Amino acid sequence: MNFLGHLFFSNNDHQLMYANLHGDFIRGKDFSHLPKKLEEGIRLHRMIDDYIDTHPVVLDLMRKLYEPLPKVAGIAVDLYFDHILAKEWDKFHPQPLDEFIDGFYEATLENEEHYSERFKYMIDRMKERNWLYQYQFEYGLMKACQGVSSRISFPNVLNTAHVVFKEYEKDVEKAFFDFMEDAIPHHKEFIDKL
Repeated sequence: MNFLGHLFFSNNDHQLMYANLHGDFIRGKDFSHLPKKLEEGIRLHRMIDDYIDTHPVVLDLMRKLYEPLPKVAGIAVDLYFDHILAKEWDKFHPQPLDEFIDGFYEATLENEEHYSERFKYMIDRMKERNWLYQYQFEYGLMKACQGVSSRISFPNVLNTAHVVFKEYEKDVEKAFFDFMEDAIPHHKEFIDKL
């Protein structure tokens, strides 16, 4: 899952949300120098990525998408799942999407000195362009696909993934709902052990 999915699975804890998103900016396995919340967020981030990357429903969907989206089917699935989560938000969370996002944007970043400048710049861009709220719209999915495509280091067709989504929408939606049925209790159990 992409940004919104990672926030959704952060148990409504704003500091865990920031720490979770920061997981993409941390390498290695030694987090002993980091505050506890940051360590928890990085571990949660990696668990979310591992879980979706190995889930049978997702693997099956990726096989279907490989031909139109070679090498980037997994990235497309992350973006598609965020798009559907945003569109179907009220089925998964009691708080309206805009309030959930505003709460995250307005939360003060604690332990700021432990977050990279690249991460803080990304968060500023996310807020400025309201990426999270835009996910629910076709335009938002298109912009996400184009933006991520431009940051990938190899030639790719991810910039066309929003078009591919329309063709495979039913398959993607079924996979998303099947995945969420398993993922919600799995992620809750993981957080309870943090």
